[in-house]
This record gives sequence, structure tokens and C-alpha cells, in this order.
Amino acid sequence: MADIKAFRALRFDCQKAGDIAELTCPPYDIISEQQRLEYIEKNENNVIRLELPREGEDPYAQAGRLEQQWEEEGILKRDEQECTYIYEEEFTVKGITRSIKGIVCLVKLTPFSEGVVLPHEFTLSKAKEDRFNLMKSTFCNFSQIYSLYMDDGNTRPLIEEASSGVPDQEFCDQSGIIHRLWAVADPDLAQKLSEQFKSRKLYIADGHHRYETALNFRDYAREQGLAKEGDPVDYCMMMLVDMEHPGLVVFPTHRVVTGLENFDPANALGKCSEYFELKPMDSIDNMEQVLEGLYEEGKTAFGLYMGGKGWQCLTLRDQGVMDRLLPDLSPASRHMDVTVLHTLILERLFGIDKENMANQKNLVYVKQMEEAIDAVRNGGANFAFLLNPTRVTEIRDVAAAGEKMPQKSTYFYPKLITGLVMNKLK
Repeated sequence: MADIKAFRALRFDCQKAGDIAELTCPPYDIISEQQRLEYIEKNENNVIRLELPREGEDPYAQAGRLEQQWEEEGILKRDEQECTYIYEEEFTVKGITRSIKGIVCLVKLTPFSEGVVLPHEFTLSKAKEDRFNLMKSTFCNFSQIYSLYMDDGNTRPLIEEASSGVPDQEFCDQSGIIHRLWAVADPDLAQKLSEQFKSRKLYIADGHHRYETALNFRDYAREQGLAKEGDPVDYCMMMLVDMEHPGLVVFPTHRVVTGLENFDPANALGKCSEYFELKPMDSIDNMEQVLEGLYEEGKTAFGLYMGGKGWQCLTLRDQGVMDRLLPDLSPASRHMDVTVLHTLILERLFGIDKENMANQKNLVYVKQMEEAIDAVRNGGANFAFLLNPTRVTEIRDVAAAGEKMPQKSTYFYPKLITGLVMNKLK
């Protein structure tokens, strides 16, 4: 099944480049232009100049030249030995300190149709075009795809043993997340891990765009005579984490609806009451707590905010309605909260079709509940739906069924840092 191997990562030489905390950054797709400039101002060698280029007439070409320059100057150096990289993030959520640990390695690219690497979300074409242009100019992975696997009890003990010593790098970022990296140059460990993963599937948690782009880039490089079968472009860099790791945290992505003409709140509630029990709540302060309670009971529930101090709690009356509406989908797919929201409410009740959702014509995706509420309060949106998180088991079951969730169904927290390890593709 999954073909993984150790590799010689490209890493910052901190003696020349500076403090590693000032050289790394969050994923490119959650960084604003102001934040990008702030990272560069703090250290001009920050990886953001490669991962999210904005300089020159052709930013992608400039990123390629800059990457070469940094290698020539020794700012970036390739490890002399192949290593298995063990990466840990320690963080706090709702007052509880957690940590998540996995391995960063190379994974052989296979089409989704082969059932080895499995997606769970639909992707947006604009992001794939951007990543493809960057790979054409740099021949490098600057960030790792985040994937999950089902452990049989043998891999996590290996990882813990190999990372029992002092990490090679450790730092705390601006968000208070502690990052640790061990570079383990142990062929026996690499061989054991390779053997264990031969019988496993990998479930993409975060990085669908980058994986699809890697497949497209591999084919492009072969067609253009830039690579042949067996070359580095046949692999991509991944972080692999046990699906049952106690540190896994998934946040929801909320939906803000905009641009509906002649929107009538009373009419909207009337539409929702056809399938949902509506319960008016006095204060948004308890929204998260109420939704979390219904989540623990296994119920499908949403918070509907249309302005003011209160909100409406919507609880699905009959799960069977989804069986009737989507009989061709697996039970895992059709009973997910995001599927219910998109199919039953946004499409069926409000007429927002899949194309509009994908193009974000009437739909905006936001991570923070406060941001969704503020969008309505400020008059820029009609209303917002606040969701519970998708369960990890749902991600597994949907992917295993060969299906995909609506885009932005999951938000794994914390995001993996960019620039700690990089992968050269030639």
C-alpha cells in the first residue's frame, strides 16, 4: 500500500540564517499580506519568501532564484544523511495542554483511484494553479501534507523511543505553540517504518491541493523531459500521524451567507422549521456550549445567527431525511453535519448551488465563531451558520468509501509549521 522512505531534508542553517522561530511561518493559505510583510521585516530569510512569493514581476521565478541563492550562500543546507524526521507540536485548547507527534517522510505519489492515499474534501482550482506554478519554478516542497493512518500499536512506540532524547530544534511561535524536531539518521528505524506502512492507507487531513498538485507536477515533469520514473518528483513530503492519537484536535469551519436578495429572517426560520426543531436562545455567549452538548449526544445541530443578542438552535428532527435525499451516498457521508447543512439547508432551502459554494459567491468560510457573528452584525452578511467539528472517524469512513466531503469540512489544529523541513525535487 503506502510506500514511504527517509530523505535528506533541506533545512535552515541557523548560524547563517538566524533564529528558527523567525525563519518559519504558518501555512501560506492562512497568512494575510500584512502578516507576510511582518515576517520578512523580522527576518529577510523567512521561508514565506519562498512559500508565498510576492516579489518582482514574476514572483514564482523570483522564488526559484532566491531558493538557489540561499543554497549557494549556505542559508539553506541539505542534510548529509537520510533521516526520519519526528515532529511534535505542543499546544493549549480550552485550557488543556495537548501534544501531537508524527513522522515527516517522503510518500510515493499514487492517484486517488488506487486507494492508497485517500482524500476527504473537494478542492478549489485557483489554489492548485498557484501551487503548481510555485513547484515549476522551485522544484521544492516547502511544507508537508498532513495525513493520518491507522496504527496497529507498533508505530507510535517506535516514534516515542526514537524521540526520547533532546530535540534537534525546539522553539515557541507567536501563537504560543511549541515545535520540536528530531532528525533521526537511523536506517533500521526507516526500514521498520517502511515495512509497517506497506499495509496501510493514508488519509489526507490537510493539504489536498498540494497532493493533487504534486501528482500534476510529476506528470508535467515527465512529459517535459525534466524527470523520469523513479526520480524525486515521484514523491511528496508528508507528516504522518496516528488517527487515534489523543492529541488530535479538529475545529469546525463556519459558514457565512451573503448576497441573498430580499432576505427575510422570518421566512428563513419558516423554511428551516420544515426539517429542524428551532429553539430561540437569548445570548450568543452560550452558543458553543449548547452546540457542544448536542454534539456529545450525537445529534445534528447548528447555530443560526441573524443579528442581535440571541440566536436560533437548529436540531435535525429526522436523520432519515438524508437517506431519502442522498440514497447513493454512504451513510458516513450523508449524515455528516456539513452534508446536512449544504444539501438540506443551503441548497434545498436557500437555493445556493454547489458552484456558488465552490466559488464562494454566496458563501464565505470562516474559522472563528466571533468572525462569523461580526460579519452579520456589521451588515456585510445575511446570516451565519455555526457548526460542530467533523469527527475524525467520519473523515476516515468518508475517505474509505471513496467519497469526498464539501470543501472546508475540517480544520485540524494546530496547523503544521512551514519551513522546518523542506524537500528538494531534483
